[in-house]
Amino acid sequence: MKNPLIRRLPRELKSEAGKYAIIFIFMIIVIGFVSGFLVASGSMLKIYDESFEKYNIEDGNFQISDVPSNETLEKIETDGNIRIYENFYIERETKDVDSTLRIYKNREEIDKVCVHKGKLPESENEIAIDRMYAENNSLDVGDTLTAGKKELKITAFVSLSDYSALYESSSDMMFDAIKFGVAVMTEEGFDSMGESGFHYNYSWKYNDPPADDIEAKEMSEELLGVISKNAVVTGYIPMFANQAIQFVGEDTGNDRGALTVFLYIVVAIIAFIMAITTNNTIAKESTVIGTLRASGYTRGEIIRHYLAMPMLVIVVSAIIGNIIGYTIFEDVAKNIYYDSYSIPVYVTNPSVEAFVKTTIIPVVIMFIINFAILAHKLKLSPLRFIRRDLKTKQRKKALKLNTKIGIMHRFRIRIILQNMPNYVMIVIGIFLANMIFLLGMGFPEILDRNTKNVAENIICDYQYILKMPVETENENAEKYCAGSLSTIEGRLKSESVTVYGLDKDSAYIDIDTEKGVYISDAYAQKFRVEKVDTITLKEEYGTKKYDFRVEGIYDNITSIAVYMDRDFFNRTFEYADDYFNGYLSNEKLNDINDLYVASIITEDDLNKIGRQINHSLGAIFDMFYGFGLVMFMLIIYLLSKIVIEKNTQSISMTKILGYNNREISGLYIISTSIVVVLSFLLTMPLINILMKYILEAMLSEYPGWIAYDVPFSVFVKIIASGIIAYAVIAFAQFRRVKKIPMDMALKNVE
Repeated sequence: MKNPLIRRLPRELKSEAGKYAIIFIFMIIVIGFVSGFLVASGSMLKIYDESFEKYNIEDGNFQISDVPSNETLEKIETDGNIRIYENFYIERETKDVDSTLRIYKNREEIDKVCVHKGKLPESENEIAIDRMYAENNSLDVGDTLTAGKKELKITAFVSLSDYSALYESSSDMMFDAIKFGVAVMTEEGFDSMGESGFHYNYSWKYNDPPADDIEAKEMSEELLGVISKNAVVTGYIPMFANQAIQFVGEDTGNDRGALTVFLYIVVAIIAFIMAITTNNTIAKESTVIGTLRASGYTRGEIIRHYLAMPMLVIVVSAIIGNIIGYTIFEDVAKNIYYDSYSIPVYVTNPSVEAFVKTTIIPVVIMFIINFAILAHKLKLSPLRFIRRDLKTKQRKKALKLNTKIGIMHRFRIRIILQNMPNYVMIVIGIFLANMIFLLGMGFPEILDRNTKNVAENIICDYQYILKMPVETENENAEKYCAGSLSTIEGRLKSESVTVYGLDKDSAYIDIDTEKGVYISDAYAQKFRVEKVDTITLKEEYGTKKYDFRVEGIYDNITSIAVYMDRDFFNRTFEYADDYFNGYLSNEKLNDINDLYVASIITEDDLNKIGRQINHSLGAIFDMFYGFGLVMFMLIIYLLSKIVIEKNTQSISMTKILGYNNREISGLYIISTSIVVVLSFLLTMPLINILMKYILEAMLSEYPGWIAYDVPFSVFVKIIASGIIAYAVIAFAQFRRVKKIPMDMALKNVE
């Protein structure tokens, strides 16, 4: 014989259709979104991991000042136990788009190329460019691109296996796929580009690969010593420190963990809301439950009955969510990743892990939370249910309130105290929704502030770094020295620091020290350094260390830099007294041959992080804001609805006593409104502190620094959005209060 209680489920579903529909749609979207991203990111990671062997990705690369002899390379190979591959490149400014293109010969042995569209160059006037760079700059196969002074035909979109993220330098805080790109040409085409911007770059593979990053670090330090003995090293990047290779794996892995935790938090909150809703239903149907228990129904049968709807909702949501995740949301996630990374051709990799995380575990969470609360609630005796005596802990007397408080205010306080579990969930829900709000609205503002800070703190319009001292006739150009050192690894991993040597009366950077140094505000904040502290830096491509006393903090919040007197710079690093290797200028220096220019730093170069993140993740920030708003409205609607339903009999009685709908709403809806507004106001400062800590901890893992600086207007917008959304919900609850009949108070007279 079938359990007659099953017949109640369709009626319950119909009577609460609105509630279940909202939860059902919300869970489908959340599970679908996370499932799609987990599948896409899992597929990306598989493609990325397989690319190391498939495309023979290097174990590292180094640059030297001039082409070495074959004997020198053979000695490095023998002493370092490696195999060296020539991997020269040149850099050219492009005329058709505002960018720098790094051009290699086509790779056939090391760091091989994946073709996405078209075919590789066959003549010297053809070029294959990075797919993401091409799409970001609206270039297509068959178009013409002018690199330097040479006009080239684009024959293919490719991805270079050692540039899965387009980092121009590993010291950059963020890759830039808009104004920096990589490309390959035929050997004849490469040779025809000339020697300007030429880099003697070599890649290596170990004969005996390291077992892990710790061993790789030890081997790379030994190898650097070998290379330094045989050549003048101007650049050295082992694979484990190469952001262009490593970033995709690290970032995608972090995405998966964050999304999984996010899903579980949302499922837990929804599970608690459904459990509270079920508790309210049990309170309304307590006499029926007591009668059923007295008639022979077991506690397990009653629990299974009330578990049925929450479990049905989560199971069906998970199934449909995964279907949508593998179709619509996977494409969304794939496009977001492809807008950020230059990885080989995408192939979907069905993931058992994603299914477990987005289906099995959410179902288990929903079951455990609802079962635990139901088991606790239904442990009462049948007689207690028949008497509607459902409190597990009996309060001897009600909390005494000061009689000087107005009757209406005391009534509202009583409502809040009697519905405390619901209001606690409202506070938790608003806390989580506000975090999502702040991420969606605040992070773009942080990037915009960073862009403005770059413009305000830029030293000059053009920072020239020269390969050797060259004079200019421009009288406004100021000589300076530039170098790079590294911080010592400790609380944070080692990071490149730009070191400036400046004239005493510099027109561009005002410092007042002859022996000590100034550090940038960004350096001070990130590494927690104060004035009069001593900092220790080391050579980037060597072992020598330098100690400097901090004489002051220079107001530059965007760059990790050290500033010192030029004479002190030359003495410290053992250069000639008149040595310099750069110019600071607000004008372009046209009388310096490009052959002597190592690089030119402009405001565009410093703004790459904001530009790239806005391009890659701008739509994601909007999605976070929209999702936070929907989640907020869902939680507030369901819980405020429960408060009204739980107090239906009291509301009916107050109507009998002569109170009108507006006055009753002033009691019940205003009570919820007070909790909502106070939750916004009280949780926002805590969220601000927490988000500051989280973002600074996250950003500290990357080179450079972005200060956490969310303008007050963002918090005003968040609170305003919440209050406007709540006003819509309050109007809906007002209509619910109006529909409660006066005879309801007479139906359950004890």
